Amino acid sequence: MNELVILVVEDEPEVRDAIVRDLESLGPKIRIDQAESVDDAEGALREAKADNDSIGLVLADHRLPGRTGVDLLVSLHENPDTRHIRKVLITGQAGHQDTIRAINQAALDHYIAKPWEPEILLEIVVDQLTGYVIDRGIDRLAYLDVLDAPRLLEALADGPGRPD
Repeated sequence: MNELVILVVEDEPEVRDAIVRDLESLGPKIRIDQAESVDDAEGALREAKADNDSIGLVLADHRLPGRTGVDLLVSLHENPDTRHIRKVLITGQAGHQDTIRAINQAALDHYIAKPWEPEILLEIVVDQLTGYVIDRGIDRLAYLDVLDAPRLLEALADGPGRPD
């Protein structure tokens, strides 16, 4: 694995920029890629795979041009190569049925309503990425300063996870 990546899928540039800004404390250890549609996101996923990077988390809005964010999250869950990616729906416009579909068919890891609190967004992202690093057996020491250090150290003491 070369880099750990968060993929932000949001079609509104101002909202996408706000999410990236709220997560900037995770850099330079964690790269944040951006996409404005499901097609763009799928391209970013292919590029990451080709570069041997690991997308640990997808933050997706629901309302996107063309296919929805829930469609993307469901397809990630259905594909054995991407099922392990943590999935967070960050939206103010998903209806009840869309949310249920994301939970049941995409194994949604978390739901964040817009507008969000920056501290809460960062807390959720750190929690999800910490779990991802532990579950995938990624070098825990490399992320002690940006993720949940006590959880990473506890996992380190418990032994290796599944290698990425």
